[in-house]
Amino acid sequence: MAHPPSSAVTGTRQRLLQATEQLIYAGGIHATGMDLIVKTSGVARKSVYQHFPNKEALVAAALQARDERWMQWFIGATSAAVSPRARLLSLFDALRDWFASDGFRGCAFLNAAGEVGDDSSPIVAVSREHKARLLAYVRELTRAAALPEPDEAALQLLVLIDGAIAVALVSRDPAIADSAQRAAARLLLFPPHP
Repeated sequence: MAHPPSSAVTGTRQRLLQATEQLIYAGGIHATGMDLIVKTSGVARKSVYQHFPNKEALVAAALQARDERWMQWFIGATSAAVSPRARLLSLFDALRDWFASDGFRGCAFLNAAGEVGDDSSPIVAVSREHKARLLAYVRELTRAAALPEPDEAALQLLVLIDGAIAVALVSRDPAIADSAQRAAARLLLFPPHP
């Protein structure tokens, strides 16, 4: 039986993942060198390579950690609504809050996939996995709301979500989420909630 990792190993890995995620989200993958990751994390370069074979694997792992944390936040932020239809519209309330937060730089997964561009990269694979998880969650909501063609409605909502994220990034206007919410209400043929 394998022994659980020691807290020092877990702590080192966590520091690497956190520093890498913050740096690539703020400045991009290519602009973030290993020297900066080592300096920011406080982890020796040799230790980095004991945990990850290369920068690409480190970035992919950092994005996986972000996916888990972001999905937990998003699901939690949209779970308080009283009805399935209200939960669907609350997707955009959560986005508005995120757009208004300090350090918002768009979707880390779209940014990473666009920057890397190589379909065989593990970074692109993690980005696809994130979008699949997000779509699955939205599909769960469209089915709970008993929408006609819930799978198609979920795809359309994902387009609105990612479109709102992209426009908010460029415009720096959190109210873009409100416009996307109104579009979603029209798409779903029910009025937006107050």
